[in-house]
Amino acid sequence: MTQVNVDIQQILPHRYPMLLIDRVVALEAGKSCSAIKNITNNEAVVQGYAKGPARYPQMLMVESLAQTGAVALLSLPEFAGHIAFFGGIEKAAFSGWATPGDTLEIAVELTKLRQNAGVGEGTVSVDGQVICSATITFMVS
Repeated sequence: MTQVNVDIQQILPHRYPMLLIDRVVALEAGKSCSAIKNITNNEAVVQGYAKGPARYPQMLMVESLAQTGAVALLSLPEFAGHIAFFGGIEKAAFSGWATPGDTLEIAVELTKLRQNAGVGEGTVSVDGQVICSATITFMVS
């Protein structure tokens, strides 16, 4: 992967509050993408998720994976200006939580690409420990 300066909002249509990646740290168009998401107390989803300590919803970790994979896919010249839709989730597994102050380290490798669809394997880590993994499917329109 190569270091890049990516304007996420030029690639994805998502905006606050549903843009769930803060920065792309590495990208190989059509192959892989790594991104980060900083978790803060200022996010309503952290405060209102559950009784008890503030934590980031695990389902949003999967959405962060999908957005990171979409950046890898939509960075291909043939998909520039298109929209990627979340087509499905398989083998999602969770082994921890993210809390305010954590940085999600999101990595997706695209394993299959066909015409207007792709499949990616992704992980979300905090401090090097994987807390979420999933296989995600994308459709490009």
